[in-house]
Amino acid sequence: MTDTPTTNIASVSLAQAPQDIAEELGRSFAEYGFAVVRNHGIPQELIERAEETSKAFFALPEETKRAYHLAGKGGARGYTPFGTEKAKDADVFDLKEFWHVGRDLPEGHSLAEFMAPNIWPTEIAEFRETFSELYAAFEETGLRVLQAIALHLGLPQDYFAATVEDGNSVMRLLHYPPLGPDAPEGAIRAAAHGDINTITLLLGAEEAGLELLTKAGEWHPVYAEEGSIVINVGDMLERLTAGILRSTTHRVVNPKGAGAQRSRYSMPFFLHFRPDFLIDPLDSCVDQEGAKPEKPISSHDFLLQRLREINLA
Repeated sequence: MTDTPTTNIASVSLAQAPQDIAEELGRSFAEYGFAVVRNHGIPQELIERAEETSKAFFALPEETKRAYHLAGKGGARGYTPFGTEKAKDADVFDLKEFWHVGRDLPEGHSLAEFMAPNIWPTEIAEFRETFSELYAAFEETGLRVLQAIALHLGLPQDYFAATVEDGNSVMRLLHYPPLGPDAPEGAIRAAAHGDINTITLLLGAEEAGLELLTKAGEWHPVYAEEGSIVINVGDMLERLTAGILRSTTHRVVNPKGAGAQRSRYSMPFFLHFRPDFLIDPLDSCVDQEGAKPEKPISSHDFLLQRLREINLA
């Protein structure tokens, strides 16, 4: 278990059976919206290869990267330049640039209208193979976490498998450049926000900067052991559970001192429900004290609604 002076965020091993970690994960997600998982099964060699490949892409000339920016596509695929994304209700943009890899669906698939084909930079030969492999590994790990969540909610262990099959999940390669003197006043690397999706799996949280907002309204750091993954609940899962599991507001703050002159890299995987999945609050959650059920909405409609709020659609 990972302890901070005032928080008790769960840290569990995915080498254990889902039923052995379900209650600890559920408690942490209900209280903080966050947990840390170890022994997650994603090979360290793949993680290191992905990190180096990501760094190689972001080191390309600005005009080369911008050639992969698909204007008007909501940032769902390819490159999103520095200064584009802005958190909901924020006054200034986040200090980051990123690349999105999504699901590749075969031609004629019934959900193809919801997911554009991936694009791949030709300048880096190993890019497609590396991130296709990492995408699949993230998905497998996410399903194991969802099994434990299902058991915590009193559902069959495999309840979520059908809800996320061919889901509109997105892997983001993030680069926070060194802080320059021209950064807008008040801008930080990622302003306070909640994630849109079902759950998020984050590689690269070992470096300080990630903070969550507690129920008491205080900001506290999220500590991650070397080689671990930080998991957080997204808005879709919060809505499905009528608020019983929390999609917690979080941010990435600017480093101080020498750290401000270094780039920060991370790789979050935003695991989504299927676009046609109806997010209808679970009866077992609606009956609990403190539940705040909302009207049913499809996963796709909810996604579009939120993308408009963060300046990506």
